Amino acid sequence: MSNESSNPISEREQHILKVLVDQYIALGTPVGSRTLSRLPGIDISAASVRNVMGDLEEMGLLRSPHTSAGRVPTSKAFRVFVDSLLEVRPPNESTVAELRATLDPSLDDQSLITLATNYLSGCTRMAGMVTVPHREDKALQQVEFIPLSEQRVLAVLVIDGEEVQNRIVTVDRDYSKDELSAFARQLNAEYLGKPLNEIRERLRHDLEATREDMDKTMQQLIQIAGRVLDDSAAPPADSACMVVSGETNLMTHEDLSDVGKLRELFAAFEKKRDIYALLERCNSADGVQIFIGRESGYEALGDVSLVTAPYEIGGEVLGVLGVVGPKRMSYADVIPVVDVTSRLLGAALNRRS
Repeated sequence: MSNESSNPISEREQHILKVLVDQYIALGTPVGSRTLSRLPGIDISAASVRNVMGDLEEMGLLRSPHTSAGRVPTSKAFRVFVDSLLEVRPPNESTVAELRATLDPSLDDQSLITLATNYLSGCTRMAGMVTVPHREDKALQQVEFIPLSEQRVLAVLVIDGEEVQNRIVTVDRDYSKDELSAFARQLNAEYLGKPLNEIRERLRHDLEATREDMDKTMQQLIQIAGRVLDDSAAPPADSACMVVSGETNLMTHEDLSDVGKLRELFAAFEKKRDIYALLERCNSADGVQIFIGRESGYEALGDVSLVTAPYEIGGEVLGVLGVVGPKRMSYADVIPVVDVTSRLLGAALNRRS
């Protein structure tokens, strides 16, 4: 989990904050000192609770809606709660068994991704999302080059016989269709059936090597191929890179009733680029990552929380999955669902690979 708060608070303040956040998550209404003082585990008077709440408000952990004498937690409070005070409950065995049966390893990658996404959204009643596997061991089946205007080339890659990627790269001059066809034939002859990571490494080595004994045509071929297979030339996030489901679930949450903000959020889901980039940042994370409000760095996600986890095979991260929902979500229930889904999706992909 990320972005731990650096503000130390006393044990009493932590306890009051935890009970208040639990109460707010359960009911969704501002919590007053009198209500808090009557809850189990609070052994101080309403006046003392009020004083503690005042201190927490000064720390930026609570705020007072203008229509109520009660307090609600801020994004900063949710961060402290998630990092230090949350008691995560493991998923029950029946849920795990149901998910394991759903993620049938005999299914293809795309079906498994779609089922995992649907499960996340259905189980949490929020929006679920999964990026497609990054599998560097996928083999290159075919490459074609098409000349474009203004010193650009469109490369069409066929990977593992089922995935097609279009990549546009800038080159040092305009190339004719015949030149590019010759390049493609040579690349297909040299690298057909080889894994992308192996091809990329060989091209990188050739680009760095001394080229005194290499003719100009070969130099041009290596330069173009290197740019095409560079990670930065990969296409931006689209429907082929990330699967999203359950966006309309967000309309059922009172906390997300602002039509304008919902429109921004749905636009972000439709474009996918920003959310995909955020999920990609979680590739190197160890376990569950949580972004609360503006921690994501994206304005459209300012009123929601994103709970993510990478899924992997044998220590190699293939992608990231997660859910988007209101900041007032039941983190204790959502976190284990995201965690177990990531583990079982990785296991299903592992058994079929």
